[in-house]
Amino acid sequence: MGEQVIERRTGRRRGAHIAAAAAAVLAMALLAVQTAYGTRLKDIASFSGSRTNQLVGYGLVVGLSGTGDKRGSEFTVQSIYNMLDRMGVRVDRDSLKPKNVAAVMVTAQMPVTAKPGTRMDVTISSLGDSSSLLGGVLLVTPLKGIDGNIYAIAQGPLLVGGVSAEGAAATVSKNITTVGMIPGGANVERAIPFEFNQQEGLSIALKHADFSTAQQVAQKINDAMGGAFAAAVDGGTVALTVPDQHKGNLVPLLANLENLEIRPDNKARVVVDEKTGTVVVGSEVRLSRVAVAHGNLQIVISENPQVSQPGPFSQGKTVVTPQTNVAVHEQNNRLMLVEGATLQELVDGLNAIGATPRDLISIIRTLKSAGALHADLEVI
Repeated sequence: MGEQVIERRTGRRRGAHIAAAAAAVLAMALLAVQTAYGTRLKDIASFSGSRTNQLVGYGLVVGLSGTGDKRGSEFTVQSIYNMLDRMGVRVDRDSLKPKNVAAVMVTAQMPVTAKPGTRMDVTISSLGDSSSLLGGVLLVTPLKGIDGNIYAIAQGPLLVGGVSAEGAAATVSKNITTVGMIPGGANVERAIPFEFNQQEGLSIALKHADFSTAQQVAQKINDAMGGAFAAAVDGGTVALTVPDQHKGNLVPLLANLENLEIRPDNKARVVVDEKTGTVVVGSEVRLSRVAVAHGNLQIVISENPQVSQPGPFSQGKTVVTPQTNVAVHEQNNRLMLVEGATLQELVDGLNAIGATPRDLISIIRTLKSAGALHADLEVI
């Protein structure tokens, strides 16, 4: 992690067009300041004007093999009636049975660069009590933005990643069958009004706020561009002033900036998922000098009832006498960790005393309470 950054300066002959020459020099400088090991800027941050927008719509999935919504889903029945009525089909609302139809919510992520005709993936989720969307087809569904305008239209057969089967007394299912997707199932009808190249300044938002990383990003950009164009506004934002030669055409500038390699200086963190017993420990986690004594207590209770059967013709009664055996086993293992112990030393030591992932979670929480764990502990 202590590698040095080697900068190369490449000279360029003066050309007839000063702006083109300046852009070429900038591109070479941006490539020159990249470190041997690091993370690209575009992998840890996003540029203003490149965000996605959420779209949502309500629709119907038809063609289900009896796995659709039940008769009690009134909104599904009403939706079927309204759809048929708009098509000029007159039906008795009370006679509709939606077992082959399911009401669904359709969601999509629309990039700001999407133009009319662009295809997008959509996700379909059951809204009623349908048991499976397998084999269904989504009917035409308008997708709206938060402003209420329609930006895309979705339709097509669903891909469902699960399977389910049920009988009179048993049900078997694998994965989720009430959520599916349609690759390229939505067609963009309206573009988001945004002039990307007309921005006078750009904002770079870090995915994980950190003052050291923000300052490093600003310094890297300034070194590459040869001037004070970038400044860290706070721990999660870097403001960038667009040079005159790039105004009106930001793509070449951002294409080079996003490939700058950064060494993120994130906070030490330990993430614990108690539901699955998963523990993820960051590489910067350190421990103070501490001794760990972990007792693994096991209690085994066994029932062996004794049955006393009376002899023939004795007019006695059968008596069941309960008999309970309780056994307690405890292992007390000790572990000594020196000042500044690392992740690998912690894991090796816990493995040496036979700690399970569940034991590790308990030990980590105790270390945090004792003030020996120098990291943020996040339990999910």
